[in-house]
Amino acid sequence: MSLIRPFPGLRPAPGRAVDVLAPPYDVLNTEEARARAAGKPWSFLHISKPEIDLPPGTDPYSPAVYAKGRENFERQIREGVLQRDKAPGYYVYRLVMGAHAQTGLVAVASVADYDINRIRKHEFTRPDKEDDRVQQIDALNAQTGPVFLTYRRSAVIDMLVEAICAGVPEVDVTADDGVRHTLWVVSDAGQIDTITRTFDAMDCLYIADGHHRSAAASRVAAARKAASSNHNDGESYNYFLSVIFPDNQMQIMDYNRVVRDLQGVSREAFLQRVAEAFEVLPESSAVKPERAHEFGMYLQGQWHRLRIRLDLIPVSDPVRRLDVSLLQENLLAPILGIGDPRRDKRIDFIGGIRGLKELERRVDSGEMAVAFSMYPTSIHDMMSVADANQVMPPKSTWFEPKLADGLVSHVLD
Repeated sequence: MSLIRPFPGLRPAPGRAVDVLAPPYDVLNTEEARARAAGKPWSFLHISKPEIDLPPGTDPYSPAVYAKGRENFERQIREGVLQRDKAPGYYVYRLVMGAHAQTGLVAVASVADYDINRIRKHEFTRPDKEDDRVQQIDALNAQTGPVFLTYRRSAVIDMLVEAICAGVPEVDVTADDGVRHTLWVVSDAGQIDTITRTFDAMDCLYIADGHHRSAAASRVAAARKAASSNHNDGESYNYFLSVIFPDNQMQIMDYNRVVRDLQGVSREAFLQRVAEAFEVLPESSAVKPERAHEFGMYLQGQWHRLRIRLDLIPVSDPVRRLDVSLLQENLLAPILGIGDPRRDKRIDFIGGIRGLKELERRVDSGEMAVAFSMYPTSIHDMMSVADANQVMPPKSTWFEPKLADGLVSHVLD
């Protein structure tokens, strides 16, 4: 089995992408999705968040929701809004957000290689979230949410992608959030073969985002293989929908923290404790860390720059040397009592796309007592953790821009 392979994508009909494309299912809650889809009958949110078409208060994990998603999906196909390509191919997908551009490959990736960790992971998954994606795949008999993968850049792929992008795109639309989505279809047999062989020669791929989607695809493949009397590894369920970007184009933003209280200590006592592990420098303006191992802290209307003591950085451990780990082990746990940030309701996480003003707002409102701005985790730190077969702390990475749902889907024959 190939690490990746071409497939006949299900895509918006010519001129319909602007009607269909939607944010990923997991970046909007139900009410946000309902508002975004208002007046847009062909928005993919009717497929990825189908509870918006059911009465308010409907459990988003109820059987009726998955059935409604299937109904909406089949309607878009029946009405010709979504059309399936006749032949397998790859797709080149470019995202542009402000000054940042990244260009990747839409392909289907091997479940078998995921299972043996050639497609490497760096996060734990939750069974309830896996269950949701399994039921969604089974209801639609398709994978509609791509897994976001990365690889160590290849000069061969770079040159080939550049040549493909010199042609006329099939899709070129700017979404309502200002992100531009451009898609080229790769149908040339020679180009397809070069792409497949070049990726087959790679040691591995890395999951950047989409651990639950890939885990669900693995579960669906295992169940269908067990139920088949003539399984041959060639069936489409043995692969999962992916968009694959070179590591040098990935953009990871900061993933910041806010904490509800100071664990019952005064501001002065708290700052004293922090100064045991960090250099604490008051600042007159918001602190956006300029390098690794530096943090911003907003407390009672005052920003501080924190620099951790160098002797506290375990440089040989790919997980414990991460900034998110250093803050957790030297401040959040011992001083603020946040022992398990996955479950503790006193801590919240804010993606860097929302800016430092959001940190100030949450503290100034009285909702939170203290905020921490982070330096973004690097893609190579993420790869090092995955290579070591370890797991990153929760909320370590925030990737932007986000992939669109509905641009290309993978039907399971």
